[in-house]
Amino acid sequence: MKQTVYWLEVQLAEWSMYMAATEKGLCYIGTPDAPFEELSNWVAKRVRNALMEENQEVIEPYVNELRATIDGKGQIFTGQLDLYGTPFQQSVWEVLQTIPYGDTISYTDVAERLQKPKAVRAVGGAIGANPVLIVVPCHRVLTKDGKLGGFRAGLTMKEQLLELERSGGTRGE
Repeated sequence: MKQTVYWLEVQLAEWSMYMAATEKGLCYIGTPDAPFEELSNWVAKRVRNALMEENQEVIEPYVNELRATIDGKGQIFTGQLDLYGTPFQQSVWEVLQTIPYGDTISYTDVAERLQKPKAVRAVGGAIGANPVLIVVPCHRVLTKDGKLGGFRAGLTMKEQLLELERSGGTRGE
């Protein structure tokens, strides 16, 4: 049976990105300024028998909530998620969703919360595979010594998101 993945290219703050959802929920937020192929390759790899359909009506509620989060008006994403990953990746993403807005933790902290203290590298890999930037807040994870570490969308965006959260959502306008 075919599953439809609805998608839309969106503009959020200074970032242009693709977002996608299934009937179950938001499943993908792409790297800013990445080509459509990033999304289509992700869908081909992760969603069996997918049909892709551009659909503003389906994606718009997620866009509005994400925009509110970026603008500091909604600190917790309440929309449904449909995350595709291994059981370990899913467990890491669950931990990420417990990090409060404006807070940070380390990769080591994530591994310890999973009761797998030696799995720090695997945690980093799972965080790097996070398909839903910002909503599953991988930007809130730092190295043990407080440095930014990696981020699929680049360290500049990670720094901007952390600063935005520290300032309570004001963009210095």
